[in-house]
Amino acid sequence: MSDFEQVQTFLINKGADVGLALIKAILIGFIGWQIVKFLSKSFAKIMEKRDVDPSLRVFLRSLVHNLLLILLVLTVLSALGIEMTSFFAILGAAGLAIGLALQGSLSNFAGGVLILILKPFKVGDVIEAQGEIASVSEIQIFHTVLKTFDNKTIILPNGNLYNNKIINYSTEPARKMQWVFGIGYGDDIDLAKQTIKEVIFSDERIIDKETPYIYVDSLGDSSVNIRVRALVSNDDFWDVYLSKIEEIKKAFDKKGISIPFPQRDVHLFKQDNN
Repeated sequence: MSDFEQVQTFLINKGADVGLALIKAILIGFIGWQIVKFLSKSFAKIMEKRDVDPSLRVFLRSLVHNLLLILLVLTVLSALGIEMTSFFAILGAAGLAIGLALQGSLSNFAGGVLILILKPFKVGDVIEAQGEIASVSEIQIFHTVLKTFDNKTIILPNGNLYNNKIINYSTEPARKMQWVFGIGYGDDIDLAKQTIKEVIFSDERIIDKETPYIYVDSLGDSSVNIRVRALVSNDDFWDVYLSKIEEIKKAFDKKGISIPFPQRDVHLFKQDNN
């Protein structure tokens, strides 16, 4: 039998089935494509309403769109009668190999997604993480960039960052600061407390100046320690904190209040040569 006759026989016996399968695959592809576009747009609108970070929004929409397209292609191929079992096995094995090879990267990716969705911090916040205190400069999918106060750049992998302790100093508009001032045992405690109140709680930047916190905290080896707490806005925190240390020192000096430091007894031994 010639090739032409074989094709003719195949079309007579299987032509109707192939035609129906082809029509079915085309319909599935067309309808599926419309569904993919609808779901992609709906997912984008949901992310926009929930105020998902723009960089994550683009990435997730692309990821969902491509996954839906892959699913659609597999469905069309299955409608054409193509056996997919072997394909799925190969795809699964490849996915496992890639997952093992990129284990660290996937952990960082997952951490980045969680950070961008749950927002434990945002760009501009001052955080403490991995032993560093710095301002958040960028939040990427795989890492976060911090800028320290001395202008160093720190890049932290998102996996480690999200899975460890994070302190966000910018969550609240105001922040409580505290000082501990030591005075000598022979100094007047009431005078020292009044001086502290005049210096610190007369400042307009102090939010809780009507309820000053000034108490003797402990009796040290060489000093009576007075703890002071005050509430200020985040923008004023460091200016107030540092300037008040200097002002307290000058005020104590004017009023004769000492700020002792640890003393060491020095013994002079004279050798007796006799």
